[in-house]
Amino acid sequence: MMKNYFTVAWRNLIRNKSFSVTNLLGLAIGLTCTILIFLWISDEISFNKFHANYSNIYQVMVTSDFKNDVLTDDAIVFPLSKAIEKGNTQIKNAVVTSYQESHIIEYGNTRLKKNGFEVSDHYFDIFSWKFLSGNPAMAIADPTSIVLTESAAKAFFGNEDPVNKVIKLDNNQNFKVSAVVADPPGNSTFQFDFIVPYNYSSDDTRKAMTDWVNSSNTVYIQTVPGANMTSLDKYINTVKRQHTPDDKVNTYFTFPMAKWHLYSDFKHGKNVGGMITYVRLFAIITLIILLIACVNFMNLSTARSEKRAKEVGIRKTLGSDRKRLILQFFIESMILVCVAFFISIVCVLLLLPSFNNLVGKHLNLNIGDPLFWIGAITIIIFTGVIAGSYPALYLSSFNPVKVLKGSFTAGKNAMLPRRILVVMQFVASIVLISATIIVYEQIQHVKGRDMGYNPNNLIMLPASQAVNKNYPVIKQELLNSGMINSVTRTLSSITGVDWKTPSPDYAGKPANAKVIFSGLTADVDFTKTMGVKLLQGRDFVGTPGDSAAMLLNKAAIDVMNIKNPVGMIMRARQKNYRVVGVIGNVVMESPYKPVDPMLIYYRPAASNMVTVRLNKDVQPQKAIQMLSTLFEKYNPGNPFEYQFVDQEFGKKFLTEQLISSIATVFAGLAIFICCIGLTGLVSFTIEKRFREIGVRKVLGATVRQLLMLISGEFVKLVLVAFAVSIPLTWWLMYKWLQNYDYRITISIWLFWAVGIVVVLLTLAVVSLNTISAALSNPVKSLRSE
Repeated sequence: MMKNYFTVAWRNLIRNKSFSVTNLLGLAIGLTCTILIFLWISDEISFNKFHANYSNIYQVMVTSDFKNDVLTDDAIVFPLSKAIEKGNTQIKNAVVTSYQESHIIEYGNTRLKKNGFEVSDHYFDIFSWKFLSGNPAMAIADPTSIVLTESAAKAFFGNEDPVNKVIKLDNNQNFKVSAVVADPPGNSTFQFDFIVPYNYSSDDTRKAMTDWVNSSNTVYIQTVPGANMTSLDKYINTVKRQHTPDDKVNTYFTFPMAKWHLYSDFKHGKNVGGMITYVRLFAIITLIILLIACVNFMNLSTARSEKRAKEVGIRKTLGSDRKRLILQFFIESMILVCVAFFISIVCVLLLLPSFNNLVGKHLNLNIGDPLFWIGAITIIIFTGVIAGSYPALYLSSFNPVKVLKGSFTAGKNAMLPRRILVVMQFVASIVLISATIIVYEQIQHVKGRDMGYNPNNLIMLPASQAVNKNYPVIKQELLNSGMINSVTRTLSSITGVDWKTPSPDYAGKPANAKVIFSGLTADVDFTKTMGVKLLQGRDFVGTPGDSAAMLLNKAAIDVMNIKNPVGMIMRARQKNYRVVGVIGNVVMESPYKPVDPMLIYYRPAASNMVTVRLNKDVQPQKAIQMLSTLFEKYNPGNPFEYQFVDQEFGKKFLTEQLISSIATVFAGLAIFICCIGLTGLVSFTIEKRFREIGVRKVLGATVRQLLMLISGEFVKLVLVAFAVSIPLTWWLMYKWLQNYDYRITISIWLFWAVGIVVVLLTLAVVSLNTISAALSNPVKSLRSE
């Protein structure tokens, strides 16, 4: 019996080629989108799960409660890990690591810049990196040992065994390769080229071991299974306050590895999510696209009900009950979905390289993975059941007596459900299109924000010890070249803030004032080079008095409520400073947030970045060539590196631009699937009303009137969908925009524009299918009987 069901189902699909092709195209697109997004979501939710201790690894974080905001940070004091490791039985291991930094590694004639960090004991007991050579237990036992990744080892040693070979770090310290680990996978929070142990005999490390104030490291703990994290948080705070009893601002807490990637965003001291928002968003978009494809199947199946009515009537007359008919129609939908699924597999394999470029990942479709087929079967069954449910229940309900007597009127009975399904399709499409436009407008709005400086023709170059030593000569030669307008040095780049500090003390400061400031150090010509507006006073000029000089931004004097700060004495970092100038607000961190108060010290020697401004008429490539020659002259042994500030600042929009790009693609596919379904539905509508069209033409109806007759019904459905989608889209995007302090206001004109485009698209699709019937000879339709 089952074989007969499959045979009949297959014959029906082959016989109705236009119906089958239309549904296959819609389902194949829907399933292709589903698989691609499924691969992306799987990668996002699998971050760090390869670590054996994944469920028991936590990062120690801190919230700092200042008057103007509550900030969350991962910068922790160095000695905390040792202090908490042995004092609580729930902590199995604790480690401290430095932040990742770039260093020059040299072996023979090979000299490359690689990224890595320092770690304390037990690092490899907590984190599970795959060792290709060397002993994990002894990898960082020697303070002069270094662990390389596979790609880094190959870059220096080729196919040779690197273990026990000596390399030079930053041209001043030798390290022996103790082990090689596999490259961190793409779904790892940590991405590095090397790891070195802390040298506890060095002056810097010995000083850090007793520094309970300055926070410039990260701390991780491994707990025993089932640990009480609430009591652990209390314990960590108790230990910290034993060493800093006056600290009333900072509160420590543990943050599980399971949340590092998906829940990384904090706002006002509270976790507000992160990538999980976009994971859920695209899961919903995928479901919407798949449902749109399923709705196509439902619509087209019920639209051709008159063709299947006699079949159902005869089957019922010959003894087939409703359950068997339902099974028959479900098998048809399952066959169609299976064929569409295998087509989609081919499409995914062809599109995956382009999709990887779009999302910036290296996703693979592992067809041999059993989990893939479990997911595939789930998707096929879900799609087949959803797509076939309404047609199966509806078609199997026909009365055989009415069908065989010729009094069956399926179209009228199916009209309302079909209209509802069409409206649902267009609601989903209009929501996706409108939301995509709003995301794009938000990105453009922020890009157009006044950043407080001029990022054009601005180039940043790393400042090594050699560069800082030769900086006066380098600067003079740059200015003499005729290509450079001005030069300055800073601690961090203009596109980022490296450290924050409590507000300085000053005369008249309220006793309970607790405000967090961003900090920066700079050299002469800071405002000129960066293009920052000087509101009051002067810039640094390099005189001895500037060693105690300070610049403030406008946000700082606003929060301190000072009108004339120039000349005021501010005490910060246990030293008195005189305010010499006030600059405009500069957006250095997230462009979506207000600018923090900032203070800038004159510290030329504490610079990590040289920034140069090109003359307007200079070609960038010629300037880069000149810079390369000059820096190779005064910074030998270090590879030449540079960054354009505007390009570096553009990286702050990567996540939003990624979401916008993906949403644009899938919104376009959604409306395309709608058009496919609409085309099929219009074709069936015209086929059913072909004789009516002929009669109307004989009675004098024009082509225009016939087009209006057929298209009017579908335009009404689009208008209903438009009315439903406006409040839904507004509510969804209003909630999304609340994540940004600097945001657009949703315009009602956007919805009108989207509505007009969708209506015009609908008219185009309906007209293209209707015009041939409207122009045909009415004799052909009227002489059929």
